[in-house]
Amino acid sequence: MEIANANATEALQDGRIHLEPVNRQFLYTEGGSPAEYLAGLNFAIERGWLWQHPSKTYVKFTQAGAGLFA
Repeated sequence: MEIANANATEALQDGRIHLEPVNRQFLYTEGGSPAEYLAGLNFAIERGWLWQHPSKTYVKFTQAGAGLFA
């Protein structure tokens, strides 16, 4: 799945992207596995592209992550 799909997910207040719709699309529409989803999410966080709220319910693009779409 392309990272552009995450960019197409509508951001809410303060640029938050709730993970449930992204998770649902990846697992049920795209046919990914839970392990692949978690690996991709962790990869983006480790690269500094996403910041994840401690509740683990939403993420925000960091400046570096937003720069991938510039």
